[in-house]
Amino acid sequence: MKQFDARIISHGQLRSLRLQASDLDEARRQLQDAQVVSLRPLREFKWPGRGARFALNLFIQELVVLLDAGLVLVESVETLRDKASPGINRQVLGELLESMYQGHSFSRAMQARPAIFPRLLVATAASSEHSGQLAVALRRYHHFEAHLETVKKRVSSALMYPLVVLGVGALILLFLLFFVIPRFASVFDAMSDLPATARFMVWWGERVDQQGGLLLAGLLVLIAGLVLLLRTATLRQKLATLLWKIPSLGAQRTLFILARLYRTTGMLLMGGMPVVSALEMAGALLPAERQGDLARSLGDIRAGQPLSSTLARHQLTTPVAERLLRVGEQSGELAAMCERIAQFHDEALERAIELFSKVFEPLLMLVVGGLIGLIVFLLYMPIFELAGSIQG
Repeated sequence: MKQFDARIISHGQLRSLRLQASDLDEARRQLQDAQVVSLRPLREFKWPGRGARFALNLFIQELVVLLDAGLVLVESVETLRDKASPGINRQVLGELLESMYQGHSFSRAMQARPAIFPRLLVATAASSEHSGQLAVALRRYHHFEAHLETVKKRVSSALMYPLVVLGVGALILLFLLFFVIPRFASVFDAMSDLPATARFMVWWGERVDQQGGLLLAGLLVLIAGLVLLLRTATLRQKLATLLWKIPSLGAQRTLFILARLYRTTGMLLMGGMPVVSALEMAGALLPAERQGDLARSLGDIRAGQPLSSTLARHQLTTPVAERLLRVGEQSGELAAMCERIAQFHDEALERAIELFSKVFEPLLMLVVGGLIGLIVFLLYMPIFELAGSIQG
């Protein structure tokens, strides 16, 4: 819904109104009984960046609390709408209520707003709202999203320290190249028969004195160009493809993909969704190159082939996952086994992240320290050579 500023004449007086309507025509229809002087959309100042976003996680948490307290679904959403401050949250909740007042189910009302409510949340609600287990299903979905967010934060924190080390190392290198080396070069400028390292410093010092601003500007432009290139989806996809070809990284990526697939499937199965439908919905989370494997697997499963052997044949399991799926098929506890598979893979990922932090960070420190040490060595090596020649 958009807001409009209107100026109308009512009872011989000029009045100003603020309306909410989907477009300008609807706003005019609301004022058809009045004499309209002006009608224009309300222009709101927004800071650059992302606009307001609907607080989905908070909505799910509060809705679960109200449902557990005994309120019916419509009354719970009404309560959340009434307590929400004016803005995107109240607007979305009002649209949900309007759709539910028209007789649509809760999942159908969310499905009409795919930009706000993910397909997985809609499917979770649809599989459980008629059984009276909506609160349980929403709580399960919230735990699923919270776990994914935890994994992302662990990966981000594991990468943060190396990025900080690289940034600090780059600043130190720039300081040495553009400030320290030119000062040292002035010491050797008037000397003859210099060693190779001293001649290099004199040459670099001359370049910085003559074209230092141009060199620094060119370096900044190069860095900005690399950042812009890395922000393009095509280049990032190509870099990711090359990165995942590294055997150890590719294996961890596969574990993360499978863990998310099985956790999503187990959550949907617990909500009462059939196996094929649950796999179809969970398969939307797979990367594009694995969608074909899932489609072939679903075709074989519909033909009556066992789930465990079919997924293993199409490389959508690990040896541990295949055996646990077979146990789940025999015991009828397939949903619980999918959750156990996801937990097993998550533990393997946590061990890999911890190993990465323990091994990669010291190696990175050695590389950055080695580069800085090399420049310092180049700075002092001519002095040592000259001192040796004087003593000789």
